[in-house]
Amino acid sequence: MGLFDALKQQAINAIKTNGNKIGKEIGDNVKKAVKNAANKSVTIDFPGIPESYEEFVSLPEAKMETPFETAAMTVLALCVFPKDRELSIKMLNLLRGPRPLSGMDINFIRDRFMDGKDYIPRSYFKGATPENNYEPSLPYSVVVSENPYSYENEGYAKLFVTSGGADGPRAIQLRLAKDGKWYLWEQFILSDIRKPESADPWA
Repeated sequence: MGLFDALKQQAINAIKTNGNKIGKEIGDNVKKAVKNAANKSVTIDFPGIPESYEEFVSLPEAKMETPFETAAMTVLALCVFPKDRELSIKMLNLLRGPRPLSGMDINFIRDRFMDGKDYIPRSYFKGATPENNYEPSLPYSVVVSENPYSYENEGYAKLFVTSGGADGPRAIQLRLAKDGKWYLWEQFILSDIRKPESADPWA
C-alpha cells in the first residue's frame, strides 16, 4: 500500500470512528430529551369530597380533557364508595364513559373496602400518611405523574399516583375516545397499604 492509500485509509477510519461516536451522542441526547419530556407531574386540587353527583360533575376536571384530570377524579370517586356506594358507582361510570362498571368490577371494589379499609383511596391525597390516619388537610391534592412508557399504546395513557402508605406508585390507565375525552379504563390503586396508626397495634 502506497503512502497515499495509507493516508486515505486513516481518513476513512477516522470518519467512521468519529461518525459513530457523534451518532451515538446524538441518539443518547434524543433519548434523554424524550425521557425528560415524559416525566411530567400534575397536581390537581379538590375543595373536598363531593357529597352529590351534581357537585362531582360541576368540578372543572369532570370535563376529562386530559388523562391527568380523569386519573385524579378516579381517586375522588373511590373516596365516596365507603359512605355512599351507589353514588360512587355513578361517579365511576361517568369516568368510564361507554364502558360502565360490570357486576364483577363492583364486587371487586366492594371487597377492597372490607375490614374498614376506607382509608385506601384517601392515602393518595398529598400529605396523607399512616401517622395522621390518612387525613390530609384541605384542599385535597392528587399528584398524577407520567413516565417514558406512559403512552406506549396509541390512544391509551398509563399514569401513576402515589399513596402515602405504599412504597411505590400505583397505576391508572386511561383511554382516549372519539369525543376527545379521556375515560377511565383500568385502575390499580386499591391494593393494600400500610394501616393507619390508629388501626395498627404495632405502631
